[in-house]
Amino acid sequence: MSATEADLDVSLLSKTFPNTGEGPAGGVQGANFALASGTFFTLLGPSGCGKTTTLRCIAGLEQPDSGIIRLGDRVFFDHSSGTNVPLNLRNIGMVFQSYAIWPHMTVFENVAFPLRVAKDRRYGRGEIDRRVDEALDTVELLALKSRSATRLSGGQQQRVALARAIVRKPRLLLLDEPLSNLDAALREEMRKELKKLQAQIGVTTVYVTHDQAEALEMSDHIAVMQQGRIVQLASPRNIYRNPSNAFVAGFVGSTNWLSGMARGDGSGMVVNLANSQSSIRCIQRKVELEGRDVLVSVRPETITLRDVHSTVPDRTNRLMGRVSFAGFSGGSMRYQVNSNELKLEAYGSPDSTWNEGDEVCIDFGTDAASIFEA
Repeated sequence: MSATEADLDVSLLSKTFPNTGEGPAGGVQGANFALASGTFFTLLGPSGCGKTTTLRCIAGLEQPDSGIIRLGDRVFFDHSSGTNVPLNLRNIGMVFQSYAIWPHMTVFENVAFPLRVAKDRRYGRGEIDRRVDEALDTVELLALKSRSATRLSGGQQQRVALARAIVRKPRLLLLDEPLSNLDAALREEMRKELKKLQAQIGVTTVYVTHDQAEALEMSDHIAVMQQGRIVQLASPRNIYRNPSNAFVAGFVGSTNWLSGMARGDGSGMVVNLANSQSSIRCIQRKVELEGRDVLVSVRPETITLRDVHSTVPDRTNRLMGRVSFAGFSGGSMRYQVNSNELKLEAYGSPDSTWNEGDEVCIDFGTDAASIFEA
């Protein structure tokens, strides 16, 4: 997608914070992404990777060191020309981690606040009433508009914050870990509600989180960040199934790591496992890794445990092992299986009946093994 076709275009964005002596320098370096209108886009990564800095630069809360930020045909920031549009003139909505709900105001007044203090135009009383009612109806809180903010649950406070963010009908919605203060059950429910709301209003959205499950479930596209840089930008399915490097494979979802020496084998590669007589095959062909130490990622859900007398299916790697842990988690069984010095995690159906001490075959497809530089 070209910059002229994108709703939000961020090009070579950099913002560096100096090393204070208490840790490494932080910020973002050379970030590039272009989003179509209505995209739900997530910046995902561990603490300190630069995702919130990126969001704050888009919002106008931080001034970048370099780069360009454009929304539609409007330039928010351009270092080369000296352009830097103030936050209050960018027509964006933002929800912070803390929600920033004012306890002395009603739900209505919290949502009306951005309209009352707007500097770029004046809103009449009738328009304020109409816009607030529309925003509260969108988040299904219209019946609570007269309630004091102190009498709201955590989920209701989050909805008020969202209503306040969309009341001015922004071109862009920025969300900074808005679900992190909710308990696990409510957080899962609000994921669905938030995605549904975003699709309903059709606003381009940039979402910041360190929660992989949130990112995978809610996003159209994800940018995984590491030490200030975007290391992979793709759809959730592609990031999970085809991670660009070992960091992405280990950070997004659960995985088993196998180490060994790689050699070429036809169209794929064979890895002779360390401290083992066993080898596995990977259909990926990375010529640059031949003859080198490598890491192989195998997702737990791609492993099938089979009886030791079963035949090996086509295009399947097989290791022998013994179950050392079996735990029921409702929707699945979780197993730990030892194979020589390896400890592998595998998921089975809730009806599977392997027990601790059982000898099993550990099977996974050649296409389920992702190979990376060690």
